[in-house]
This record gives sequence, C-alpha cells and structure tokens, in this order.
Amino acid sequence: MALSKARIQEIVKTYGSKEGDTGSPEVQIAILTDEINLLNTHLLSHKHDFHSRRGLLIKVGKRRSLLDYLKSVSAERYQAIILALGLRR
Repeated sequence: MALSKARIQEIVKTYGSKEGDTGSPEVQIAILTDEINLLNTHLLSHKHDFHSRRGLLIKVGKRRSLLDYLKSVSAERYQAIILALGLRR
C-alpha cells in the first residue's frame, strides 16, 4: 500500500515550500492523507483485513497530531492545508 516515489515527489512539489521539502508538516499531512485514502479504498473491498485497519488508525492518529501541531504553530497554514486537502476540520 505504499505510495510510489513519483507520487510522493508530486505531493512534495505541490505542498512543499522548496524542492526536497519532505519534513514540513504540510507535506507530511498530504502524504498521510493520500495513504489514508488508499487504505480506505482497500478496506472497502477487504472488510476483514484487520492488520491494514490498524495501520489506517495509526496513520489517522499521526495526521491528527500533525494537524494539532500545525494549528498551534500557525493557524493560517493550518487553514490552508485543510482547505487544500478537503479535510473537514
């Protein structure tokens, strides 16, 4: 269920502040969101795959903590990434 290197580079170009910026919270949140969406589609057809479900919950928790951190650091960046990714909060 891993993302391809090309897809990760595309996300870094879109959400990163500079080339090769994989450490910023925006990029990490965008990559986790993409992985979460992939796992959601997988779990729709494989309802009893509990190992993948656990991985999904871990990724959701990690994304939530990154969003909380970004909100505490910069509310403007938080709102921008929420709107760009189409997240509810």
